[in-house]
Amino acid sequence: MESSDHAAGTVRPKAATGFASPAGDYYDGGIDLNRHLIPDRTSTFVMRVTGDSMAASGISDGDEIIVERARTPRPGNVVVAVVGGELVVRRLRHDGEGGALETDPLPPGEPALERIAGGFVVWGVVTRSLHRL
Repeated sequence: MESSDHAAGTVRPKAATGFASPAGDYYDGGIDLNRHLIPDRTSTFVMRVTGDSMAASGISDGDEIIVERARTPRPGNVVVAVVGGELVVRRLRHDGEGGALETDPLPPGEPALERIAGGFVVWGVVTRSLHRL
């Protein structure tokens, strides 16, 4: 049995409550990654990462990250920040002295907490990291 999603223009199978239909294995509905990965197209960007300073967080050299500019940054979020006119990917930390940015490299590297003289501006919050296999 199928239901139609007129707003999205797709047809999706409904969950069966009895014996599953063998035809369910041959579902040919479309996949819209924008709908699953990008909640607000006007404030979401894809960026390519260079360097491995966040590899222990699953963000490696050559990965693409999805960044939401409209999302409010919170301590512990991975963010894209403007530091000295350059964009960097770091984990946002807050303590008694204010905000700081932290790297998260793979061992044997140690995470480094950076206090930026003159401060930094959070450009957006990273929501996904896309890896090529």
